Amino acid sequence: MQRTNFSEMACSIARTLDVIGEPWSPLILRDIWVGFSRFEQLQADLGISRKVLTERLNHLVDRGVIERRPYDQRPRYEYVLTGKGRELVDVLMVMVAWGDKWLAGEAGPPVLYRHHACGEISHVDLTCAHCGKPMHADDVDVLPGPGAAA
Repeated sequence: MQRTNFSEMACSIARTLDVIGEPWSPLILRDIWVGFSRFEQLQADLGISRKVLTERLNHLVDRGVIERRPYDQRPRYEYVLTGKGRELVDVLMVMVAWGDKWLAGEAGPPVLYRHHACGEISHVDLTCAHCGKPMHADDVDVLPGPGAAA
């Protein structure tokens, strides 16, 4: 079945979904971020079929989110986040904060995050890049930008 191509839409959300909108992709990025860099490690952790994992890894490499690096003489590779991929992990961290707040239940968050700068366990919170104040859905107006559809 052909997947809808969102890459040409004049919408940054749609274009981002074109890269990571398939459910396995964010989980693959998460695993690479936390240190699972080899195919076998990713497959074992996710329980994903080899075919689907290969397709998703190729897609993420093609989009410049991860890089494939050889690690021995045979054609074996490890996967590392590119700069583009590391910034995409920021999106996942916002998803974590939402999931921890609304879906963790009584057991609490499954994973904690210690901030390097202050050493404290914390979560991401969106702030305005200009003034530093909170920036959430009710705090903004959506205006057409220079790349808006005509």
